[in-house]
Amino acid sequence: MKLILKILSLIGKVTAAAALLFVMVVLGTSVSAIYDFREPKPFEGKDIYNPYASFDSSIGWKRALFHCHTRVEGPFPLNECPSWPDAVQDTLFGLGYDIVTFSNHNEITANPTDPELQVNVYEQGYNIFKYHKLVFGSEKVIHYDNLLPWMASQRQFEMQYLDRSSDFIQLNHPYRTNFTSRHIMECLSGYEITELDTGISWENEYWDWALSAGHYSFGLANDDLHHPERSWCVGVRCNFVNSPSGRYEDLRKTLTEGCFYAMRVPDYGNGDWDAKHEGNRNLPYIEDIGLRDSTIYIKLSAPADIRVTGQDHARLAFVSASDSLEYSFQPEDHYARLTAFFPGGEVIYTNPFARYDSSDCDGAPFDKAPQKVNLLLTILYNLALALLFAGAALLIYRLFKK
Repeated sequence: MKLILKILSLIGKVTAAAALLFVMVVLGTSVSAIYDFREPKPFEGKDIYNPYASFDSSIGWKRALFHCHTRVEGPFPLNECPSWPDAVQDTLFGLGYDIVTFSNHNEITANPTDPELQVNVYEQGYNIFKYHKLVFGSEKVIHYDNLLPWMASQRQFEMQYLDRSSDFIQLNHPYRTNFTSRHIMECLSGYEITELDTGISWENEYWDWALSAGHYSFGLANDDLHHPERSWCVGVRCNFVNSPSGRYEDLRKTLTEGCFYAMRVPDYGNGDWDAKHEGNRNLPYIEDIGLRDSTIYIKLSAPADIRVTGQDHARLAFVSASDSLEYSFQPEDHYARLTAFFPGGEVIYTNPFARYDSSDCDGAPFDKAPQKVNLLLTILYNLALALLFAGAALLIYRLFKK
């Protein structure tokens, strides 16, 4: 009986120690600055930013995917995809893609066929809430991550930390990042791209929450591909970039100026790959788009229902079954973006046109100014973490002291 009690006691101690160790890991990865976030402020200015100012019809559109996973090598590989990069690339090229970049978790993956088309990008984040970012242009992976980034300050701290070693950042799938509220989107800044629709949120309200707060970003739609062998997972979200090539220097310019659009594509054939390939060869597209004086114009290759969305997700204009639309910015408009819904189920999302002052901004009006750190709260918060960490360590010591 005594032996059984000793075994049960040991099991209890080990279980308690494991729980305390988990708490220590959470505390140790919760180090952060605490910010006094700027108040939300709608876009203002005498000018209107036109993301399609450089559109060149002679270049045309290239179909691209930027959030894509593959099988990886290494001593502790995180293989969320059964296929190697070359096989994934072949599948996507077969569906009409021109540009594919590989964004594996916390790993920079080499282009499998052409080193000149290498794009250094990785998906950063281990945390339980799925607060992930695509980091473009970094020479190395930043591994630090908050395990439970429930506060806006923790997410901002990571964003500003990543920004130091990258060219630009995409905020990944905010609609399925746990505890991403309107408040979070109104606070968070420092990124240039927001990842759009995956079928969960067709209208991208979270994008409008950020835009309405004055955080300008472009929108990319990506498969977040893990299973290229499943027809419903591949070729259903993509982007069309007006870039002369897939070289990083060209893509960086296009992705930070905004001359691209995002698209949702149906799973044509529902598992019939011949039908899927045929459908992907005949996608509707934007023939022309831009800004003339203060009027946005768009011309499509086929009729669609076209919606103009503005401040606080308001509908500014709508036309049904039309291949074109013109919308004149009103004095009270802060930004406007267009969505085209085609009868076949395809959806096109344009980047936002927004008010700004061009004399104060070199390029797109991104909100890149660092948020203000509250020094006192930062010290108190991290001191509390240290004390709790020490307390957990002391409890573990006492568990096994005897």
